[in-house]
Amino acid sequence: MIIKEHTSLQPYNTFGIDVKADYFIEYESIDDLKAVLNTEVAKSNPVLHIGGGSNLLFLKNYSGVILHSAIKSIEKVREDADSVFVEAGSGVEWDDFVAYCVDNGWGGVENLSLIPGEVGASAVQNIGAYGVEVQDVIEEVNAVGLQSLEARTFSNAECGYGYRNSVFKKELKGKCIITSVVFRLAKQPLFKLNYQHLEEEVLKNGEVTLHNIRKTIISVRESKLPDPKVSGNAGSFFMNPVISKESFNKLLQTYPQMPHYFVSDTEEKIPAGWLIDQCGWKGRQIGNAGVHDKQALVLVNKGGATGAEIVHLAEQIQASVKDKFGILLQPEVNYI
Repeated sequence: MIIKEHTSLQPYNTFGIDVKADYFIEYESIDDLKAVLNTEVAKSNPVLHIGGGSNLLFLKNYSGVILHSAIKSIEKVREDADSVFVEAGSGVEWDDFVAYCVDNGWGGVENLSLIPGEVGASAVQNIGAYGVEVQDVIEEVNAVGLQSLEARTFSNAECGYGYRNSVFKKELKGKCIITSVVFRLAKQPLFKLNYQHLEEEVLKNGEVTLHNIRKTIISVRESKLPDPKVSGNAGSFFMNPVISKESFNKLLQTYPQMPHYFVSDTEEKIPAGWLIDQCGWKGRQIGNAGVHDKQALVLVNKGGATGAEIVHLAEQIQASVKDKFGILLQPEVNYI
């Protein structure tokens, strides 16, 4: 394992915020993880486990232990007539895992191409894009208790998945560490292309295949979203709000062109990016923090921004959307 003291976390968060941690520890196995958690350093300090840092905003130096997984194995563990079950280590880059599945002809995660982060964090956050959420393909999640050091396997149902949510963000937050995730993937993929104009875009690249879906989504994402290595960002900063049908119908009278997605007979989802754009935020900048000029849902470190500057910008956006639409946007990004 790798143990560093007073180390910069700038390489470990996609916003590129330059803060330091008292301790940074990277482990390569479950035994290593248990050994780390059993040390006096871990027992006497706050412990925060991070993935690729693509969903974090550090507001100040971290007084405690930052843990990071370097468990990078990918293995087919079993199969049946329709599915293959693949276990991926929590430290595997998410998009590397998607590429691995597509290359093997296994369907289910192709719509989630190019989402930043790692496998472990994907199961915490319930990442989603283009009409697919990772909960759709998760079979089980393996974890180690922070206090008990005991291994436990969670079924999909036990993960309590919801929109960008899970039991690991609620009741079990800070209580266990995910070590690997088992995914159920389809041998004969059922393509999901009914999100916006996805099928139309895929067909421009030829027939509908796993590789063409992945190629299309990568192209679309790259055209809309800034590269974190160039402009620090965490992708979508806010969650798309889900509002009541009553509130939705009232807004629709004033904004008949408002995009929306059916959630249930009583709720509709509104794209947060559209709400922010309608408030005139696209391309604007406050200090060293700005709103991306192609996608209003993305907040960007324009160079040397602090976490406080990003939060200030986010709060200004929240206030204007609340004032105009009566909707309070909730950050998808975790403030640390």
